[in-house]
Amino acid sequence: MLIEYIEEALNRAHYEIIEDEEPFYGEVKELPGVWALGTTLEECRKNLKDTIEGWILLSIRKDLPIPKLGNKNIDIEVESNIHS
Repeated sequence: MLIEYIEEALNRAHYEIIEDEEPFYGEVKELPGVWALGTTLEECRKNLKDTIEGWILLSIRKDLPIPKLGNKNIDIEVESNIHS
């Protein structure tokens, strides 16, 4: 489920060339704040993949919604282990 979601996010990524030391910029508009840079398109794509993974983990940890991408969804049920 996780790998398929990340691949779907990468398929939806938008890339452009910007004036910077790392001229390749990529973002996934459906995932707020998910963007990356790279000196090559391949490096940008790898950095974007790492960013997506971190974004998913942080979203799960903070119990934030993770949007559905096409038919790909991450549905996590968290059990509370808090004892009185």
